[in-house]
Amino acid sequence: MNAQIEGIGMTSRRTRMRLVQRLRESGIESDKVLEVIGQIPRHIFLDEALSHRAYEDTALPIGYSQTLSQPYIVARMTELLLAHEPTRVLELGTGSGYQTSVLSQLFKEVYSVERIRPLQERARDRLRQLNIRNVMLKHADGGMGWPDRGPFDGIIVTAAPVDVPKELLEQLADGGVLIAPVGEHDQVLVEIVRRGDNFERRELEPVKFVPLLGGVVR
Repeated sequence: MNAQIEGIGMTSRRTRMRLVQRLRESGIESDKVLEVIGQIPRHIFLDEALSHRAYEDTALPIGYSQTLSQPYIVARMTELLLAHEPTRVLELGTGSGYQTSVLSQLFKEVYSVERIRPLQERARDRLRQLNIRNVMLKHADGGMGWPDRGPFDGIIVTAAPVDVPKELLEQLADGGVLIAPVGEHDQVLVEIVRRGDNFERRELEPVKFVPLLGGVVR
């Protein structure tokens, strides 16, 4: 765990521990994931007016019609990814940077793409504040992935495409796993594992995410 992270927001540590307990009771089993959730100060990823709600298990707005994901779904997707022990992880949808910071504590290399420039810049500032140095950020259309940095042995998508773009599947290493919400109205969390030219797909649970959109916002 990054020492800088441990030193930020210690006054809310008890509140974070209550969140961890709620996540455990909701079915999150990975001690590693729960430890990271308990250490990272989620309130710094929100505007001050919403920071008092940071440790509720709910999604919260971050502007530009985007949200800071519910802690349960952050933990659930990270737990699913961790089970496959990837080292190079691609995140599509940096958003506030909260999920990115969680990934940074569990995986060796994290590459994160965000289509909305102001969100990316704020996320970059927050990651610097936490002294996180194993994350590379890119301003681009997330649906295209980051082809010149692939292949990745883990891909996590934090907005919902109608179906998983083939460009992302092509950037998945053999044996790698992709975790994503999929669907337009009735969304489901899916896990896709690549086995050579075959992709094994498993549907897990209903979810609700903002849609994965194309293009970039300056």
